[in-house]
Amino acid sequence: MTSQNTQIIIDQFTKQAIPFSRMPAHSHEAALKRMLEMSGVAEDDQVLDVACGPGLVAMAFAGRVAHVSGIDITRAMVERARELARQKNIGNVSFMTGDVSRLPFSEETFAAVITRYSLHHFHEQATILNEMTRVAKAGGVVMAVDMVLPESKRMFYDGVERMRDPSHVRTLTLEEMRKAAREAKLSDLRAEFYRWEMELETLLKASFPVPGTEELIRKAFREDAGKDNLGVGAHWKDGRICFSYPIMILTGKKRTEASAGTHDGSYPDETGSGCRAKD
Repeated sequence: MTSQNTQIIIDQFTKQAIPFSRMPAHSHEAALKRMLEMSGVAEDDQVLDVACGPGLVAMAFAGRVAHVSGIDITRAMVERARELARQKNIGNVSFMTGDVSRLPFSEETFAAVITRYSLHHFHEQATILNEMTRVAKAGGVVMAVDMVLPESKRMFYDGVERMRDPSHVRTLTLEEMRKAAREAKLSDLRAEFYRWEMELETLLKASFPVPGTEELIRKAFREDAGKDNLGVGAHWKDGRICFSYPIMILTGKKRTEASAGTHDGSYPDETGSGCRAKD
């Protein structure tokens, strides 16, 4: 992670720590439930949440496992996660500040290693997945959850998203997610999809766009209603612009000696079967 990229992320998410954690809870519940199901975690497992933000994923997993560790580069996010854990009286979680591209954990430490909505903030997505795989136990689960778009749409979307969130690097394509998983040497790959519904004004209230760009962002979404050049299905609903992020849940297992020669698994595309619940 470059020092410039790191500083932009810290600046943005220091400001977003509280607004992000207050996004409507129902918008995450269905997806979190599916993540838990796909992870296959057990009550005696140790889990790591990479780029944990305010700890929403970590605290969801805490009810299912022995302990969850969370790590994030932004101190304000870590402090917010600790505060929320205290408020909810969740004692089997711990949070620390650190560089997720160089995880401060030994090899084969965690039964499951997870990251959600983070890969688009990094230039080196494969490095992040490689680190996640390194600290997973042999046969352990590595899970990455993030937005995916076709190449033809992501360039337009990325230009608008960088105005809303300057820490955004690029949206991954389905093939880039597959490639990163292959480079991390994961086996037994599975992919499912869901849509995260959002109202534009609700999102903007929780964001800190580049100064002077809010109207440009609104204009881009309004003009895209019914066209979908952005790839997020922008549409009018009761006089408001709404849209939905297309999210991919990708899971794989750290290879053991016995699985080293096995097939990587198949990936359904967005027209195939998968988690379709709207959060």
